[in-house]
Amino acid sequence: MNLRLLLSTAALLLAGCEIPGMGPDPKVLQREANAKAIGGGCRHGLRSIEDCYILNESASKADIFTGWRAMDEYMRENKLEGVATTAVKAAPPVEEIIEPPPKAKPDSKRTK
Repeated sequence: MNLRLLLSTAALLLAGCEIPGMGPDPKVLQREANAKAIGGGCRHGLRSIEDCYILNESASKADIFTGWRAMDEYMRENKLEGVATTAVKAAPPVEEIIEPPPKAKPDSKRTK
């Protein structure tokens, strides 16, 4: 009887305990928060969700959408207008191949 009571008490005590290192990874939480902020910024900047995805390919689309939707709801509730953005994503640099000039061929004819 005492063993059962001891085990059930230990189980109840450990159930409410937060063990360090058992929570979500802080880096993952930071990436999610950044993606949500990106989505909110895109909505406030009057960007479509598709443009936001294209401009931020490295961020999670689900988290971007969550932030975009939250900002959309906030702006509608408070009757806020967005601010038009002027920055666009730069095109990737074009590689230019520079070939060395052809070498001059020596005269094949010999002078006599």
